[in-house]
Amino acid sequence: MMSLPPNVCRAVLCAAALFAAPLPASAQPAPAAAPVALIEPEAVAKPRDLPTIGKWMIDRSGTVAHWLGQMVDGKRLYEPINVILIDAGASDENDARKRLAAAMLAAGYPVRFGHSTGYRGLIGGQLYDQMPQGRDDAFSNHLFEETNNHGRVFGPHTFNGAFVFIAAFSRERVDLLRWPGHRYASFNMARDDLATHFAITMFKSGGYVTLGNAVAANPRVTTGDHDGRALVLRAP
Repeated sequence: MMSLPPNVCRAVLCAAALFAAPLPASAQPAPAAAPVALIEPEAVAKPRDLPTIGKWMIDRSGTVAHWLGQMVDGKRLYEPINVILIDAGASDENDARKRLAAAMLAAGYPVRFGHSTGYRGLIGGQLYDQMPQGRDDAFSNHLFEETNNHGRVFGPHTFNGAFVFIAAFSRERVDLLRWPGHRYASFNMARDDLATHFAITMFKSGGYVTLGNAVAANPRVTTGDHDGRALVLRAP
């Protein structure tokens, strides 16, 4: 197990525990306690010319986010990181956040309510809370009552003079006459729609990088249609 630097204030998922059985109640942390901080090389991707990146979105408990418990083909659905945004022109972290939010709005992905929150992402060995930070907000291309693409962004992390964000975007199919009314539809469709609509913003496509976070053969876990790649969007 790798030791974490002291500036890591929260939990990072231990990949070796991803597919293990749940801990017994006696081993669970007290409700008020922070999750145990663990990290394994398999839980982190190391793309060329980028900082290390956690492969999955992390929920409030410090474990992999799994679409509010939804099962797909009898398996838990884990939510992968599938977008990386790099801003080389921002003056500081606050400016980077403002520029990213403005790009989301211009691309048709404003902040909308009606989504689960409290997620985190790992960049360069450090955990970052989600953007946007409202009580039930996400960046989304439609209202939550309609089928939509939505996502959460994490960062920025300073790296080689630029500001790096990572994100998890997904498409949900909404049918309020069925249960659950909000169902997973696709990770790739949301990622690729973001690529198309970001073309009008300062962030331009830089292709894709492999994060190795597609899970298909495991009997208990899946990442749906995710292909293990993250879209790279760069702003000069």
